[in-house]
Amino acid sequence: MSCSGCGAAAQARSGTWEAPLCAKCTNPDPDFWGRCPVCTITWQLSPRPCQRCVLDQQVRDLLGDANGALRPELSPFHEALTKAERPDIALAWISRSKARDLLERIGRDERPVTHEVLDELPPGKVLAHLRSVLVATGALPPRDERLIALEKWITTTVQGRTDLAERRVLHGYAVWHHMRRLRRRIGDDHTTRLQDLNVRCHVTAADNFLTWLAGEGLTLEACTQPDLERWMADSTVSYRDETGHFVRWSVQHRHARGLTYGTVRWTGPLSTIDSEKRWADARRLLNDDTLPTPDRVAGLLLILYAQKIATISQLTVDDVTIDGDTVAITFGTSPVVLPAPLASLVREFIATRRGKAKIGTPDDVPWLFPGGHPGQPLSDSQIGKRLHRIGVRPKQDRSTALFTLATELPAAILARMLGIHIKVAVQWQQASAGDWAAYAADVSQRASHSDQP
Repeated sequence: MSCSGCGAAAQARSGTWEAPLCAKCTNPDPDFWGRCPVCTITWQLSPRPCQRCVLDQQVRDLLGDANGALRPELSPFHEALTKAERPDIALAWISRSKARDLLERIGRDERPVTHEVLDELPPGKVLAHLRSVLVATGALPPRDERLIALEKWITTTVQGRTDLAERRVLHGYAVWHHMRRLRRRIGDDHTTRLQDLNVRCHVTAADNFLTWLAGEGLTLEACTQPDLERWMADSTVSYRDETGHFVRWSVQHRHARGLTYGTVRWTGPLSTIDSEKRWADARRLLNDDTLPTPDRVAGLLLILYAQKIATISQLTVDDVTIDGDTVAITFGTSPVVLPAPLASLVREFIATRRGKAKIGTPDDVPWLFPGGHPGQPLSDSQIGKRLHRIGVRPKQDRSTALFTLATELPAAILARMLGIHIKVAVQWQQASAGDWAAYAADVSQRASHSDQP
């Protein structure tokens, strides 16, 4: 806990749940308290070692050699555990059987700790948390874990096909088409949940269609248009749009012949555009102090500025500029100055933001929305769940925001301000009938007519 008197991280000795007090603030007389027999620093009544010293010894027993000495690359991890704000939470974590087993195996392994060494350990939440702590403390370099998991899943899915010809086709579609495009798109960033889901859906669709063909005694090359239409007529099939993409890719790469599968042109949002609800939600998030501040800020960025949850998750403190009374945030290439009520809320949020990670959290967390894993942002799926709990429907509310903004701003400004692609901005402008290009042409035409005698 954090002492309400001096701010130190120490065990509560008095006070209340809301305002706990440490030993020094409870009774500042040093003669009243004993000292931890190991560190001689912690003020306490018990003659036993304090929690931090117990934690230090247990970590050395798990990771160290016979003398408790640690390998150099594990020192940052050891320091992160023993200096955790809540040593009781760190003790509880390493007391779990799965955590102890993993730490013992790392301690016994004489090889340097690398991602590849950790990959040999049993997968699970404990290993994922352990890896994130090692990354946050600098013991391991950052790695795109979602991309690694996606690659493993694709390998398993492709190898699951027993027919070699089908395996080659699925490998080309998954690896050389989707994964190559994904790597080019993310660059130095990490894969988002939606990007991961998009690839999985397309590969699953292709895998399912190949399975259907095999069940019908067909191959992709032998499939005819009537066969494809017979599949399309089956009401039980799923991933129709994704399967269509696979069919068109197969024809383009000459794995199939004579097949056509039309695309569905996007003509606008399918959900209801409710501007009144948008403003009602905005007013509620701005004024309702009972709601968590992070949820209010995330909801307002979505409702007012049409930001995707994946984008909100990746925002950093550096994306926010505070200059006197002005608060601006950058989503795309141009910063957006926030109105006064939201600016005040963002100021408060930055000053008080805090993730749930209790072990290994670095002092300079860059993320605007720090998450439960040390050094990592709150995931887009968690943000989505939290917004749903406070009555915000991300997909529908973002559509309403985009629709409304597209009627008010030219596509170029919309793209620069919101960080969306110019083609997306143009599509939304046309869907909202706020086509600024047509408007400008009309104005120009009217002006030329007015000049005529």
